[in-house]
Amino acid sequence: MAITAADVKKLREMTGAGMMDCKKALTATEGDMDKAVDFLREKGLATAQKKASRIAAEGIVMNVVSEDGKKAVSVEVNAETDFVAKNEKFQTFVKEVADQALNTTAADIDAFMAEAWALEPSKTVADALASQIAVIGENMKIRRFQQVEEAEGFVTSYIHAGGKIGVLVDVVSNVVNDAVKEMAKNVAMQIAALKPQYTSRKEVSADYIEREKEILMAQIMNDPKESQKPEKVIKGMIEGRINKELKEICLLDQVYVKAEDGKQTVQKYVESVAKAEGANIEVKGFVRFETGEGLEKKNEDFAAEVAAQMAK
Repeated sequence: MAITAADVKKLREMTGAGMMDCKKALTATEGDMDKAVDFLREKGLATAQKKASRIAAEGIVMNVVSEDGKKAVSVEVNAETDFVAKNEKFQTFVKEVADQALNTTAADIDAFMAEAWALEPSKTVADALASQIAVIGENMKIRRFQQVEEAEGFVTSYIHAGGKIGVLVDVVSNVVNDAVKEMAKNVAMQIAALKPQYTSRKEVSADYIEREKEILMAQIMNDPKESQKPEKVIKGMIEGRINKELKEICLLDQVYVKAEDGKQTVQKYVESVAKAEGANIEVKGFVRFETGEGLEKKNEDFAAEVAAQMAK
């Protein structure tokens, strides 16, 4: 049967694939729209497998918050280049992933990838990703997601540098007004900037503290001057250094970046807002995703890459 421009247009709208790919799919399947979709899906999967070895360390973090502000999710989706990360089609797909992740019951990323794609239940999330890889032409990866839910307060979202860093803050509060929300936003910005590892000292394990003490003791013993000091002094030095480290890695112990006196901690800042608003406020926890953290980034000489391609 003859393949019309309208058929090609319809298939393109259904799949997001390129015009020529849609025409080839319809020709190969004799105009059967459903089979043409499967044809393109199969091609997408093949393309995804071919590109899976490429490093995907760019991308964006996106947050989605429920209308009542009591539930949120942070999602990181990676691509190979920053150029694609800024692409509207890529960002639309990440928003769709985040919308699904907001309400997923999947316990981990593998279970999430295997569940039905909400926008097209005949596909899985992995299938939807493969289709996007075929359309965009780069390896992509849905790397991680984390939900935060707070029935006794709200969740604040902050995105830094167009998605390079995403932060969610879990706030328990009996008062939710503009001043309390501004406080939460300021804390989220603090987290983005200073990268704390814990919310408070009570989250830090005893094993971690003991290991740090062992390292500090070894450093002191290797220093000819410090190792000669009395045991009581050495113990005091170690406690002082541990305390200094905790002030850097625990959010509530950090010096609040907007503090006018340069001394006020985040905990004291939260307490000052709580007092002013007559509220009981607790920063219960946070999520901080930074795009590509822990991943090896592709760093190739473009001229060398072109020469390599020409030599093939």
